[in-house]
Amino acid sequence: MNTSNITNYKPSDFAKLLGVSVKTLQRWDREGILKAYRTPTDRRFYTYDQYLQFKGVGKEDDTRLVVIYARVSTRGQKDDLKNQVSFLQTFCNTRGIIVDQCIEDYGSGLNYNRKRWNELLTQVMERKVKTIVVAHKDRFIRFGYDWFESFCERFDTSILVVNNEDLSPQEELVEDIVSILHVFSCRLHGLRKYKKLIKEDEDIAEELQDGTRPNK
Repeated sequence: MNTSNITNYKPSDFAKLLGVSVKTLQRWDREGILKAYRTPTDRRFYTYDQYLQFKGVGKEDDTRLVVIYARVSTRGQKDDLKNQVSFLQTFCNTRGIIVDQCIEDYGSGLNYNRKRWNELLTQVMERKVKTIVVAHKDRFIRFGYDWFESFCERFDTSILVVNNEDLSPQEELVEDIVSILHVFSCRLHGLRKYKKLIKEDEDIAEELQDGTRPNK
């Protein structure tokens, strides 16, 4: 392997990118599934090109877009959004990843109707996007990330998750959970109200049948 001018990943960091364990990487290396590079001191390392190749998009003639996607829940978190974007841009720059587009989005991770997020998915379906770079899985979507990752892979698009926990505020998770509880509470209240109306209708029907309901 020609290892000149290559950005290196330690096995632990590379395992996080792929979503596997270090032991799995070691096994793949032994079995020739994904061979590691070696330093002069025989330490294993990996490259971003290997990541793209593993995801099936590591083609030299691939001119599709590399897109940074950053999200916060509210416009009051504008500073958090700027920090997120700055971090991702620095991450890409230090690894020689050329960013073609940066999407800054506002909206809950539970909201599947985010305009800019849906525009990005449309670009994916049009096979215009090579890689989506996000700080953490929940910045892309709160629940169902694995499904959306598989969806993107169908169109040869990979999602590069940096896994920066600091850019995934726990406050948003609490807000999303409260939002879910509110929705179910409203539905439960509506169901109880509906049952009450049914019960009232049944009582009225019985009274009419028995001829005991007074005329108004």
